[in-house]
Amino acid sequence: MNAMPSARYALPAIWLHWPVVSLTLCAFPLGVYMHELSLSPQKLQIYSYHKWLGITSLLLFLPRLQVRLWRAPPADLPAPAWRHRIARLTHVLLYVLLIAVPLSGWLMSSAKGFPVVYLGLLPLPDLVAKDHDPGELLTLVHKSLNLGLLALVALHVTAACKHHLLDHDATLRRMSPFGKQPEAAS
Repeated sequence: MNAMPSARYALPAIWLHWPVVSLTLCAFPLGVYMHELSLSPQKLQIYSYHKWLGITSLLLFLPRLQVRLWRAPPADLPAPAWRHRIARLTHVLLYVLLIAVPLSGWLMSSAKGFPVVYLGLLPLPDLVAKDHDPGELLTLVHKSLNLGLLALVALHVTAACKHHLLDHDATLRRMSPFGKQPEAAS
């Protein structure tokens, strides 16, 4: 059951938000970079790092999703209803993609016969059997989901900057782990 919304996000939500952001912002350019490399031990190591980032992001995002489902977010700040609908839709799609992107990468690795060994220590199970055609399809799915995530992250960051720099409202500060937090409305 959701509690009454506060002026800021719950601390666990804040603490989990920023590492997921950081991991995502590292994994995407690493994925683009590694794709163009020639087969070498360095490329295989970079693929491992990319997988570690994705799995870690997924592992941190799952409790973040749990916090979001169990704790009410801050009350909406005044804005037209259409903006609130776009914000909610963007958040839902971000949440879906933050699960779908690493899972599609894991599925793709499984289908292509490349194991996912988390942090070089823990072999994760294959999610599907090795099969070339699904592997190629999952490659396309993974790339497409990543591009969708990139677009939504850009929209999300742009909106946060707009709220902070142009509207001068508390939207960004409500998720910030630093600085003065907005006061609850009385």
